[in-house]
Amino acid sequence: MMLASVSLSLPSHAKDTIDTQLYDGLKWREIGPWRGGRVTAVTGVLSDDRTYYMGATGGGVWKTDNAGTSWNNVSDGYFGVGTIGAIAVSESDENIVYVGTGEAPIRGVTTSHGDGMYKSTDAGETWKLLTKGLPTGEKVGRMG
Repeated sequence: MMLASVSLSLPSHAKDTIDTQLYDGLKWREIGPWRGGRVTAVTGVLSDDRTYYMGATGGGVWKTDNAGTSWNNVSDGYFGVGTIGAIAVSESDENIVYVGTGEAPIRGVTTSHGDGMYKSTDAGETWKLLTKGLPTGEKVGRMG
């Protein structure tokens, strides 16, 4: 039986600890989205690895076209509620985006109800309510 031994040596400037003075000039900052909250719905655009939509349980629909460096709310002024349960981008036309409102995960008394399904035909610039109310469950947790 033959055993092999490997010895690694670290450069002389390598240390076991990090010099905290390296961080003294840095300040933490929030980069958004500003009022997203919990998220249960996320989807991307198949042909563009930098564009994503996120649906927050209390903050509406947000979109990024720079892989998350910045996010913009695209639902304010169009949606009757801020609770998003599902998002889907059409595979045949990536300008078409569907959003189901209402929080699907059971969270006791904090679960928020939706007001229907919304559709955008211009990649989230404008929205139209497709269905009014959801009488049997008041939430859309998945679109398939």
